[in-house]
Amino acid sequence: METNRHFAQRFDWTLAVIIFIFMCISLTAISSAQTSGQYSANYVILQLRGYIIGAFIVAIVMFFEPSQYKKFTWYLYGFGVFLLFMLFVIPKGGFAVEINGAKSWFKTPIGNIQPAEFMKTFYILGLAWIISKHHELSPNRTFKSDLILLAKMLGVLIVPLFFIMKQPDLGSALVFLAITGALIVIAGVTWKIILPVFLGASGIGAALLWMALYNQDFIQNTLGFDPYQLARIYSWLDPYSYAASEGYHLITSLNAIGSGEIFGKGYGGREVYVAENHTDFIFAVIGEEWGFIGASFVICMYFLLVYHLTKIAIEMQDSFCTYVCAGVIAMITFHVIENIGMTIQLLPITGIPLPLISYGGSSMMGISLALGLIFSMKFHHRSYMFGDKEQ
Repeated sequence: METNRHFAQRFDWTLAVIIFIFMCISLTAISSAQTSGQYSANYVILQLRGYIIGAFIVAIVMFFEPSQYKKFTWYLYGFGVFLLFMLFVIPKGGFAVEINGAKSWFKTPIGNIQPAEFMKTFYILGLAWIISKHHELSPNRTFKSDLILLAKMLGVLIVPLFFIMKQPDLGSALVFLAITGALIVIAGVTWKIILPVFLGASGIGAALLWMALYNQDFIQNTLGFDPYQLARIYSWLDPYSYAASEGYHLITSLNAIGSGEIFGKGYGGREVYVAENHTDFIFAVIGEEWGFIGASFVICMYFLLVYHLTKIAIEMQDSFCTYVCAGVIAMITFHVIENIGMTIQLLPITGIPLPLISYGGSSMMGISLALGLIFSMKFHHRSYMFGDKEQ
């Protein structure tokens, strides 16, 4: 650790201010959301507690240098897989908790903990290690070396993805796929491989969507899709035909956001009841109370966050740090696009929270772990007048 640079100079105050603004947005939106009378607990206090715990996580993670995380990557990855495995084998009820049909949480004294939220960061570390090590051993990239790299990345993906789909948790699975796709591109894999894979994945997705609409028996009996998963697709495409069931959340979300118009109804001025409006559908509260202006401000804050993280990624001379930053950016970006997209019917409802705004203990701790790595890289970053050396 350098001794000639003061803490105040090394700490990323810009990122801290951005997170503080998100905290203010989150607490304000949640305080209004819980006035609808559907909640008994004070989620403002619980969310503030989550931010305090998150600050401790960031402080602990920031203490260690990136080289140490690189050294212990596979221990962390293995620990995350172990948690997912234990969640898979432990019967529901008691220590393993099932919510909305998904056995994705451990019951602990401080609340329910979702291992997948932590596994996202451990997975990013694993991919960053794989990519940086591969390029170190194979500096001359060829079609064959890119194919080997892709196989390594998919090998790291398949284990956590299997356990997450067994929960089942489609939202988290999509996040893992998004992180993988982004890092495949950032790693420089040739388009001769990426294009066929992308076209193949798109074709499979289109075929599954067609079967979900016109051949439900095959997709349920042969491919093992659950009826509730198909219902989410139907309610996304035509929510008003399922207004009394799966389409209810989406309809109320659209009505809330639309009624906010340009300037919104003001704090506490909500008139549309939206279930779960303190978690997955908190953007509906923002859209109704703050209107188009307020919703646009929140989106701009996410652009600012991603822009700042991108700047940090570019500053890092160590390729491992760069890929970790890219993975965190991909994770946050997908969360934002999916959450906002599902509230305005651009994307299906998957239960993905809005980062740093939605209430959720595991989500807050998971994002704090990821941002803690960014703080660590910035804090321990060394700049040299000549050369690009970084230790």
